[in-house]
Amino acid sequence: MMPLHVKPLKSTAKGAPLPAVSSGLTRITKRSDFLRAARAPRVVTPGFILQMRKRTPSEAEGIRVGFTCSKKVGNAVARNRAKRRLREIARLTLTDHGQQGVDYVFIGRAKETAQRSFSQLMDDLGVALDKLHKAPR
Repeated sequence: MMPLHVKPLKSTAKGAPLPAVSSGLTRITKRSDFLRAARAPRVVTPGFILQMRKRTPSEAEGIRVGFTCSKKVGNAVARNRAKRRLREIARLTLTDHGQQGVDYVFIGRAKETAQRSFSQLMDDLGVALDKLHKAPR
């Protein structure tokens, strides 16, 4: 018998479980990828810092996104809240306005990322993407 707090996965007609909601974004998890992005162009906004690195043709395709918040952002609760907010604005915006073959790294800013209004963060991302996509590489 399944515990009450566990919900069974819905399945497709062939019996395979449905995938989680896919946004078309892949997460950056390797330190080396974050370090390469750190050498790339960046835009500083009031809510966060956005770094954008164009990958070489031999690297993975698609849009990759990374998120980081240092202890300057706050305690674990504040850092996690900031990263959740950054993940959501990335999901909502980069799927439509991100460029294929590019790594985006969001860096949370002390006090601002967790406390800034969501609409302001969305505006910040729009401004940052405009600047980065128009910047010569």
